[in-house]
Amino acid sequence: MPPINTSKLDRVVADARRAAEQRGHGYRDRALKMYPWICGRCAREFDRSNVQQLTVHHRNHNHDDNPADGSNWELLCVYCHDNEHQRYLDYDTGTLDTGDTQAPATGNPFADLKAMLERKK
Repeated sequence: MPPINTSKLDRVVADARRAAEQRGHGYRDRALKMYPWICGRCAREFDRSNVQQLTVHHRNHNHDDNPADGSNWELLCVYCHDNEHQRYLDYDTGTLDTGDTQAPATGNPFADLKAMLERKK
């Protein structure tokens, strides 16, 4: 197997990252000019001092769908944006990811109820 040319690989990765960053700044800048600086979920208002906490959410979750009229975007604060994506993941997988890996309870608390009631008589 021929050796891997790491300099070429590094260049390709750097070009891809640069292109993604430019694409991201393009639609973000347009969305910030187009919409008021208010979170679309919690209605928190932003100004120049904290606008970096305001993100562009793609309504159809396709980050390559960036129409010129901004119809696929909404501005969300970082907290609401994270929440929206987690809700989408939960819906998409059909499960709620609570992080709880315990097995469901299998015991029956009423299994011996009749015998306990008869002993009390």
